[in-house]
Amino acid sequence: MQTSDTTYRPGPHAHSCAARGCGEAHLPDELEESLRGLIARTDFPCVGAKAALAQSGLRIEAAGDITSSADDARIQRALARWSQMPTTDEADFRSLTVVYHGPRDLDERGFENALWARVAGISAADSECGFAPDPGFSTDPDDPHFALSFGGRAYFAVGLHPHASRRARRLPFPAIVFNLHNQFEKLRAEDRYERMREVILARDEAFDGEPNPMLARHGEVSEARQYSGREVEADWACPFFRPGSAK
Repeated sequence: MQTSDTTYRPGPHAHSCAARGCGEAHLPDELEESLRGLIARTDFPCVGAKAALAQSGLRIEAAGDITSSADDARIQRALARWSQMPTTDEADFRSLTVVYHGPRDLDERGFENALWARVAGISAADSECGFAPDPGFSTDPDDPHFALSFGGRAYFAVGLHPHASRRARRLPFPAIVFNLHNQFEKLRAEDRYERMREVILARDEAFDGEPNPMLARHGEVSEARQYSGREVEADWACPFFRPGSAK
């Protein structure tokens, strides 16, 4: 499979597992290939992710422990750079994905807690760097117009992990996919969003055997309910709060 200049380059912690003597010296390659292999499956439902892979719009960052804050500042810097990259007509979809070394035994609630801890840590680093949230979105995770912001741009996050109940969310390693919101707005402006959404919903139902109960349009309910992939309760309270933002 071809790679490009948007492909993962080892960060300062990329080979820390080998240094600890755990016998996984090539783990960053394994992290990347696990994600690329999932997306490349013929029956994988997300056509947006497939397009990002085909258009060399997928960047993969390898990180350590998803329950640790050790990589938060590095991931924030990567997202800030990603936010400032110009878009091209050839690449409709761009995703920056952080694939973590572990833990690989988190259940759905454990992964959900870890995902929100990392999102909060990366957001805190973003605030410390002086970036304000995207003004077109809310910082309140209970607001139907909520979105994450990094480098001044709005993002939608997708969590993947080994024990996800939805097959499309299962990956051998924990991961967080960060998708720029403006690519969805571009699709809406071109009257392509609804058709793509219908295709993804149909493919997801066929892949998993039943519809995804958590999917909703932005502006109907908070997208925060979808991030971890767990079917959250009606009274679920999101643990996220961006530093320096009013809730």
